[in-house]
Amino acid sequence: MPVFIALLRGVNVGGKNKIKMAELRESLTALDLKNVQTYIQSGNILFQSDKKEKILREEIENKIMQDFGLSIFTILRTAEEWEQLTANCPFSAEEIIEAETASVGESLYVACFLNPPSKEDLENLKGFQHEKEKYHIQDKEIYLLFYNSTRNAKLANQLQKLDVPFTVRNWKTVNKLATIAKTIE
Repeated sequence: MPVFIALLRGVNVGGKNKIKMAELRESLTALDLKNVQTYIQSGNILFQSDKKEKILREEIENKIMQDFGLSIFTILRTAEEWEQLTANCPFSAEEIIEAETASVGESLYVACFLNPPSKEDLENLKGFQHEKEKYHIQDKEIYLLFYNSTRNAKLANQLQKLDVPFTVRNWKTVNKLATIAKTIE
């Protein structure tokens, strides 16, 4: 049975869209999802299911609305897709170390999109990339490397303008989710 990773957008961020993970696990188990696990409080869910991605996404979003009264967008990836995401980091170890040394906090992130952004919209991102804010696009993901804090990063703010639902996770979370997914398989 395939393992899925569900990323909820905007859960438990800044005191908004509060959902207790224990309650979320219980709620999603009612959808006949197997081995439901969560990682930290920001809406990272791992589970097994034989259902198709589109059906799973709709069921999860509807269940969250029903049980918690929140309209939360969900991005899904299979464990196999997630493993490829972690294996295909386009930035070298040297670039990452350099960015981590210069940055306060995390420096490497992945933005996961529901669908690939349009070529036209992606073209507009080019004007915001520079030596301190880099990105690399791979299908439905954009890898982001910041040499300064993401709070003031103009590149990060431009992702909203791509007009495709997405959510972002730091590299530590990306790797932890890959590790958990392997234990479920």
